[in-house]
Amino acid sequence: MKRLKILRRWFARKFGFARLMCLALLVVFAGARLWDPPPIQELRLRTFDMFQLIDPRHKTSRPVTIVDIDDKSLAKLGQWPWPRTRIADLIQNLTSNGAVTIGFDMVFSEADRLNPDLVASQMRYLDDATRAKLRELPTNDQVLSEAIKRSRVVLGETGQRAISSEIDKSLPFTGIATVGEEGAERFLFEFPGLLRNVPVIEKVAAGRGLFSIKTERDGLIRRVPLIMRAQGMVMPSLSLEILRVVTNTPTLLVRTDKSGVRAVRLKGVEIPTDKNGQLWVHYARQDSSIYVSAADVLDNTVPPSKIAGKLVLVGTSAVGLNDIKTTPVSSTMPGVEIHAQVLESVLGGAVISQPNYALGVELLAALVIGLLVITFTPNLGPVRLVLAGAMFAAILVGVSWFFYAQYRYLIDFTYPLLSTTAIYLTLIFASFVHEQRQRVQIRGMFAQYMSPVLVEQLAQSPEKLVLGGEEREMTIMFSDVRGFTTISESYKQDPQGLITLMNRFLTPLTDVIIDQKGYIDKYMGDAIMAFWNAPLDDAEHEVNACEAAIQMLERIDAVNKDREQEAADGGHVYIPLNVGIGLNTGIGVVGNMGSDLKKNYSVLGDSVNLASRLEGQSKEYGFPIIVGSRTALAAKDKFAILELDFIMVKGKTEPEVIYAIAGREDVMHSGPFQRLRNVTIEMLGCYRNRDWQGALDAIERGRRSEDADTLEKLFKLYEARIKEFQVNPPAEGWNGAYALLTK
Repeated sequence: MKRLKILRRWFARKFGFARLMCLALLVVFAGARLWDPPPIQELRLRTFDMFQLIDPRHKTSRPVTIVDIDDKSLAKLGQWPWPRTRIADLIQNLTSNGAVTIGFDMVFSEADRLNPDLVASQMRYLDDATRAKLRELPTNDQVLSEAIKRSRVVLGETGQRAISSEIDKSLPFTGIATVGEEGAERFLFEFPGLLRNVPVIEKVAAGRGLFSIKTERDGLIRRVPLIMRAQGMVMPSLSLEILRVVTNTPTLLVRTDKSGVRAVRLKGVEIPTDKNGQLWVHYARQDSSIYVSAADVLDNTVPPSKIAGKLVLVGTSAVGLNDIKTTPVSSTMPGVEIHAQVLESVLGGAVISQPNYALGVELLAALVIGLLVITFTPNLGPVRLVLAGAMFAAILVGVSWFFYAQYRYLIDFTYPLLSTTAIYLTLIFASFVHEQRQRVQIRGMFAQYMSPVLVEQLAQSPEKLVLGGEEREMTIMFSDVRGFTTISESYKQDPQGLITLMNRFLTPLTDVIIDQKGYIDKYMGDAIMAFWNAPLDDAEHEVNACEAAIQMLERIDAVNKDREQEAADGGHVYIPLNVGIGLNTGIGVVGNMGSDLKKNYSVLGDSVNLASRLEGQSKEYGFPIIVGSRTALAAKDKFAILELDFIMVKGKTEPEVIYAIAGREDVMHSGPFQRLRNVTIEMLGCYRNRDWQGALDAIERGRRSEDADTLEKLFKLYEARIKEFQVNPPAEGWNGAYALLTK
């Protein structure tokens, strides 16, 4: 152990704690990148957005035409949904003009409300002959079905948050096979339900795919799922299904590995995806030239070149139909155009992706540059530091841009840049702190520990102070305000008032501790930790600590009286401050503790832990001051000491007798206290000898004594234990110790 400490100190001197910290920081950032929490993801995504804004996809051809159910079409032909016969006319006109395939970014999930048989049933004033003729006519859905048969139509379907109906297994589904690791379906986006088209048109379509699109956390659409799960079925997206129909691919192949989905394969084409089966959409700027109005298609006024040889998507840009999306290149892109962007990217061979080695490149870049910064930064001057930082940032940005511009690979530079910047700033900050610490004088250090009087004593006799650490017998105090949460809640609208209140009661308590030769270790909100007999010797540290505890209660009483009067004068609610104090005497290790950057003169040890536990038990026993046995033994001649219990606290193997301090010497010699102490001694004797009834009788006699209300909480505590032991007696060999359930 000593050799390890020596080696660690030597390494720290040679290499420096700041560098060690930066190495740890490098590991932390690597772990954060592997974990990939949302903030890191969003920073990376924003970077990729910037790349697409700077250099979007350049169109060399326009293989897709969008038939837009736009505001013009709605104004001319009426509100949506239109009769299915009109949709059939739309398909017929597109087919006759040479459309390669027609995809619908919509779903016909219900029967047409204008079907002749429904009209016959709903119209009031038709004669029977007309009703009969209407019922003999084919339905609008059948007319649409016949039009679909004569064309190559891909119908849209959508995932749902809940199952609306059972899947009709007799209707066709696209075949999808997996190549590689099995079980990759768990990585796919899944919708509990699936909304399909009415069967009469679903079964005659050339294909069917999901047009559901998942947005990122910030609402942008950067990736589009090519394959998804809906109601237990693995299904292609609308765009992928159109490509399958066009390429006459009978079965889609999904390539997977242990990390998830890697790519989707069509006949002669492999489309890279992320692990969830999503395609990074390589966006071009919005192009109004690929849109034609549905009204113009129905009127046959669209130039043939707009339709012939094109993949046609039917969708809407009408504001009222609510299919407007936000993408990296546009804040108002119709959802149907996103499908068009996917088709154009794949057909044009302009797909962007994150290669398998992207994460490795990012981690390696962060490691190499981070180590260079850790090694050379402390030895560089300010100007060189700035130049080196700018150079590293330029290298990272340049490499990332090179991969995007030349290969359309998305390599993130923000993670290594963030990691390197954090290391860089840490080294600069450490250098600054080190320079400041060199200017701190010993007198200034001592002033942090104790009152000016004690500082002067140490300055006169510095040999009394051992900063490196030593074992001493000490008395440790923990104090805490009971119910401070409730008090602080009453200051929700006045936080400055809460700070004023804390200073108001911490100041007199601190003064008492210092006046009684104590040392304030730390403040913990409304709590105080202090100790006696260090750094200077105090032969009566137990007595001084007990006297400080009693004076603290007296000071709190004075503060409460003033606050009560102020509350009455101001019409405010008065909540008294009640302090609980724990004191314990024992061996502790005291000295300068901390790091190279900050140290604190403090104490550690079991005696400290026990003092903290005793303070926490003051509310259970009904006494504000609870002390350990060594403290009570040293102070028994000057204070009214009352034995409370024989307890086993969490974390200790030996039980401890604990006591309450009920007052000073005048209370100790008073008749009421003597009678109550005798009753308590009798009760504890009967309790530890398993004489449950004798203990209960002693409690009843105690309740009839003068000032018995001070012991009521203690009596109730023992009554509850005795009743439990009467039902479930303690085990053989029980020594009377009670194991505390709480710290």
